[in-house]
Amino acid sequence: MATKSKQTGKDAAKASSKTLQDGRTAAKSKTAAGSSLSQAGSSKKTTGAKAADKASKVLKDKESGAKSKKAAGSALAQKTSKKK
Repeated sequence: MATKSKQTGKDAAKASSKTLQDGRTAAKSKTAAGSSLSQAGSSKKTTGAKAADKASKVLKDKESGAKSKKAAGSALAQKTSKKK
């Protein structure tokens, strides 16, 4: 069973918050930001598969802003991997 000890840091939480408040932000960015922000202050929560997929798309999208990418990166860093 994989263990997780990462949590969203202060800078990533700020970027996530601003991403969620920005009315121009795409839905996939808001999903990643929400996942990242929900993990601020908690090392027990992880990023789900759907949120991780959207976060990956945000990182690949050339039109995504820096704050969105920071939030997406934080969300992806907190995805637990299944080891076989």
